[in-house]
Amino acid sequence: MSDPVAALKNHKPSHEFLIAIDSDGCAFDTMEVKHKECFIPNIIKYWDLQPISKYARAAAEFVNLYSKWRGINRFPALVMTFDLLSEWDKVQQRGWKAPDIPNLRKWVDTETKMGNPVLAKYCEQHDHADMNRTLAWSKAVNVTVGEIVKEGLPPFPFVRECLQKAQAKADMLVCSQTPTEALQREWEEQGIAQYVFAIAGQEMGTKTEHIRFASEGRYKSTNILMIGDAPGDIKAARGNKALFFPINPGEEETSWQRLYEEGLDRFFNGTYAGEYEAGLVKEFEKFLPDSPPWKS
Repeated sequence: MSDPVAALKNHKPSHEFLIAIDSDGCAFDTMEVKHKECFIPNIIKYWDLQPISKYARAAAEFVNLYSKWRGINRFPALVMTFDLLSEWDKVQQRGWKAPDIPNLRKWVDTETKMGNPVLAKYCEQHDHADMNRTLAWSKAVNVTVGEIVKEGLPPFPFVRECLQKAQAKADMLVCSQTPTEALQREWEEQGIAQYVFAIAGQEMGTKTEHIRFASEGRYKSTNILMIGDAPGDIKAARGNKALFFPINPGEEETSWQRLYEEGLDRFFNGTYAGEYEAGLVKEFEKFLPDSPPWKS
């Protein structure tokens, strides 16, 4: 396959509408199993968090699943987990010291294509202990995901129906911070890759960039819809002056049914923006706090 970013930039519209769809936790019920069974055990293993494992698990779950940071890229999420642990009084009482990660902090602040290929290239050019450790951890996560998140995990109810309903009027793409290889496997296994013209993962930049690469100069901003389950998805939509449809964490089936029964029709007939969208976003924001429960 040619450079995927080129596939986005060279995309020629077939319809006047564009829909971008997040995958993990949005189209697929994979967020919980990936983080709880794949990401977090490897954080504990590779970063020597065994003495504070229950706190590490709680902090990582809050960042990745149950907060306004849900769905962010794995590398800034790792840094945020360490920072939450450093501030937690019960962790401090155990004398835990956060890993020294100066190069990782700098990298997540400056790199937009945060994935293993870019990280591996960095590690070839610099012998930095924190980055080598990060790469080892991230590779292990991918191996564990491949072992545990087997084929057969279907999309949420009404995802397939929404794709089938929208295909006659909209061009669609997957817009995610999951590695592209995993996305392609999951969408192809379920027979729904046929509905999208591109599958964009973390190696291709941010979600904001994915939408811009695929849409710039080709669609009216009010004809672009981002479907997502995390604040980063709203950010990607707003960064392109596009519309947003939220998939509420814990109420995914209801959200997809609402999109199928009313949201898509409103998007296509021009009655989505304004009061309707604002009501959905207000409801969505209640699901994702910015402060962990142990601070309240």
